[in-house]
Amino acid sequence: MEKTKWLDIKGNHDAFNIPSLDSVENYYRKYSAVRRDGSYHYVHSTPFGNYSFISVDATLNPGPKRPYNFFGILDEKQMEELLLLAKESSRSNHSVWFGHYTTSTILSPAPGIRSIMSSATAYFCGHLHTLGGLMPVLHTRHVQGTLELEVGDWKDNRRYRIFAFDHDLFSFADWTFDEWPVVLITNPKSLLYSCAKHEPLERLLHSTHIRVLAFSLSPITSVTVKIDGVHLGKAVHLSGPIFILKWNPRSYSNGTHNIEVIVQDSVGRSKSVHHIFSIQEDTHLRFDPLASFILLTDHCSVARILFVMIVVIQLTILITFRHRGFTEHKGPPGLIILTSFSLHVLSKINIFYYSVLLLTLYTVLGPWFVGEIITGKLGCCFSFGIFVSGHFLQGSLTYIVGILQLAFFNIPLMAYLCWSLLQRCFGHNFRSHLRQGKYLKIIPVHLFMLLLYMWQIYSCYFLHMTYGTVALLFSPLRTWLALLTPLLIHSVWTLNSTKLGTFIGQLKSHLSS
Repeated sequence: MEKTKWLDIKGNHDAFNIPSLDSVENYYRKYSAVRRDGSYHYVHSTPFGNYSFISVDATLNPGPKRPYNFFGILDEKQMEELLLLAKESSRSNHSVWFGHYTTSTILSPAPGIRSIMSSATAYFCGHLHTLGGLMPVLHTRHVQGTLELEVGDWKDNRRYRIFAFDHDLFSFADWTFDEWPVVLITNPKSLLYSCAKHEPLERLLHSTHIRVLAFSLSPITSVTVKIDGVHLGKAVHLSGPIFILKWNPRSYSNGTHNIEVIVQDSVGRSKSVHHIFSIQEDTHLRFDPLASFILLTDHCSVARILFVMIVVIQLTILITFRHRGFTEHKGPPGLIILTSFSLHVLSKINIFYYSVLLLTLYTVLGPWFVGEIITGKLGCCFSFGIFVSGHFLQGSLTYIVGILQLAFFNIPLMAYLCWSLLQRCFGHNFRSHLRQGKYLKIIPVHLFMLLLYMWQIYSCYFLHMTYGTVALLFSPLRTWLALLTPLLIHSVWTLNSTKLGTFIGQLKSHLSS
């Protein structure tokens, strides 16, 4: 703290189970260097200009228990504050924004967080943490030109970033702690991360030296530079970590080129880094499409749309078959015809039709459970959000949980009921259908449904462990559904055959034709 300026920002783990910003559980307020909640603006002043650093605090207040604060939320007031900070930074050479959440996991009102930070050169974030190693590099560029650069976590992977402005050209490198030497080429900068809107790229053409930052625990002994595989020479030490080598950029004015720098220290450690550069401003490289999808997609909106679509499709199928008669088909009944017939049966029998209909509607309207959303604070969880301690937290991860509930239990339960009713219409009860001898077709269906039922039971256990006994007892979508499901399945296999008489006749008539 005596010799370093620290700028820190809260993440979702800092906001787990935090009833209020004034709570003693809010460790961030006690242990952070900034010791304040909310977004803020720090200006780093130099003889050659100012550089703005703007934090984006999108953590929830109050902060619920996991998993319902995976998404960050910015309200109208917070967006107005960020807009003012953006205007303040307009007098700086550059502005760098930083926050825990990626912009794809922040809910914000129009015009959106990316529009507010459009004047920024880059936005630094974490949160996704390389997706468990599946995406070690998560970088992209917003439509407005701002770079979004996720960095892996420090806790498990010891990842960190160094960055520099060299004659107002932005460069950075991500490294793993205790790997030496650490190298950053600042001129010529990487083409992939170049943006004429935010940087004076024309300075590349007029630059006189290649510049490299090199750090190590031991003295640096050599910094070798190659361009397109051709040895240019060894850079000389200027001051601090800066090494320079004279060059003529006009020799590389056409197309793209690869610069490689090899750094060695006095104990024999060596590191080679390289990137593609171009002197021409109209040349561009594209980011990894998957990384761009992950960072630029509004995942909450996508989840909300998918959730609504699944519900609408299920309800449409259910209601349509309720009000239409069975259509006779010529030829042997295939999978589609038998599926259609089973839906026809399900939708015409009130107990099953209204059970599935009410389950689907309840999944949308809730509440899913009532419990300790925050320790000592009761709240209600719905698909569209959470009410707790006098606050409403907009729905985000709740839609993803809703999709999982629909896809891994509600819809499979409906399909299992249809299949069971079809077996009944073939004249079987539970015992007789097992004696058919078609074990390879029958047993997997029951095992699959049992597996999904065990998932529902585990959801009840997780609910109890996370949100307490009250949540377990007052959870229609988890506990009550887990108790009612066996009764619903039992009623299928014990249903009076006279109630299936019409359907059995229709099926026999179709099979005989």
